[in-house]
Amino acid sequence: MNNENPIIVGLDIGTTKIAAIAGRKNEYGKLEILGFGRAASNGVQHGMVLNIDQTIKAIEAALENCRASNPSLPIKEVYVGIAGHHIKSLQTRGDIVRQDTEEEISQADIDQLIRDQYKTYIPAGDRILDVIPQEFTVDNFQNIPDPVGYSGVKVGANFHIITGDKNAIKNINRSVERAGLEIKDLVLQPLASAAAVMNEHDLEAGVAIVDIGGGTTDLAIYYEGIIKHTAVIPFGGENITMDIKSGLGVLKTQAEQMKIQFGSALVNETKANQFITIPGLRGLEPKEVSVKTLAGIIQARMAEILDFVSYHLKQIGLERALNGGIILTGGGSQLKHLIQLTEYQTGLNARIGLPTEHLASGHIEELAKPMYSTCLGLILKGYNDYENKRKKFEKDFLKVEVSGVPEAPQEEVLETAKKTSKRKTLKDFLDSWKIGLIDLFKEEEDAKL
Repeated sequence: MNNENPIIVGLDIGTTKIAAIAGRKNEYGKLEILGFGRAASNGVQHGMVLNIDQTIKAIEAALENCRASNPSLPIKEVYVGIAGHHIKSLQTRGDIVRQDTEEEISQADIDQLIRDQYKTYIPAGDRILDVIPQEFTVDNFQNIPDPVGYSGVKVGANFHIITGDKNAIKNINRSVERAGLEIKDLVLQPLASAAAVMNEHDLEAGVAIVDIGGGTTDLAIYYEGIIKHTAVIPFGGENITMDIKSGLGVLKTQAEQMKIQFGSALVNETKANQFITIPGLRGLEPKEVSVKTLAGIIQARMAEILDFVSYHLKQIGLERALNGGIILTGGGSQLKHLIQLTEYQTGLNARIGLPTEHLASGHIEELAKPMYSTCLGLILKGYNDYENKRKKFEKDFLKVEVSGVPEAPQEEVLETAKKTSKRKTLKDFLDSWKIGLIDLFKEEEDAKL
């Protein structure tokens, strides 16, 4: 284990579960899990915190279980995922004219471009969560992935802006802080899930990440190495469970168990003569339910969710352009025959995205399930922030040292910098996540709580 790396904690506040995972990168750049805890979520609906007290209790229970797995584990700061149907996105364009054209384009110019986008008009009551640069332009040159080091007068970029409801964001802040934690950053859940299940090849080929959670289905579409579109679809696994409950006249717990144990996303893949026996209530006769009927209920709701995915793909003109196809993740992706239904509905190849891409060997087997993609992606987000800060420090350090020391120490400094910059990440899109957003959402009344 590389003890120089910090321990980073991801907190996934979901509709059905709250998960807390602590991890640290080893010398090979893989995540070693140091603590894991989960608890049932009661105060969250459709990805939004509605009951703060119940959510606090669930967060505390998840943290207690995490600390129980490793009593010496320090948990003070967390990276938190955010979702819900209040999340929206829009495309904008920004340009700046540089005063000092003799100098090369610097990161400060890019930062200014991004800051300007935070002034974009959005509906009252919403806040900008993230500003993600896409392709840049320098004068007449287009589709530049990183303009730092170029020379030019006019620098511009297309941006993907993600917004959220101010009150929904405040409820997350209050719940986490009252549970005794400090939020290091809020991260859009589909972006976190994408970090956990994608690699560089997926990013290049173009993929749609479909994260089927309990209350919502989160969508992130990548094409030509950049994020093209994000969306939150207001249906998830909980909707399927409620459909089964009302359609078959059973209890919610029975509906959930039937979905997990016997459920299928394709009617044609089930047997007509197969039945499930449900115990009767208060002396009533047991009820027999056809597995084919159960599959029909599940297929109808899953087809609706996938129709939304197809709609968003068509909206941006990428319905046939994603060579990497669709990556299904989240707890709802474990339904039988979902891959076949997805391919039939969308016309694209599909596969299940497991969060094992960045996990070290010997990890907890439970964490290989797609329901933990978001939480593990939050840890990766934290490491991206840490590594970016370290690289900036090394760059500034080199500027000082190389200009003021003899030649031999200069070489040693350069060699040290090379050794500490070998770790590989999904830098092309992880770098677009910005830190320091939490202060934007905190208001004076929050500080008094």
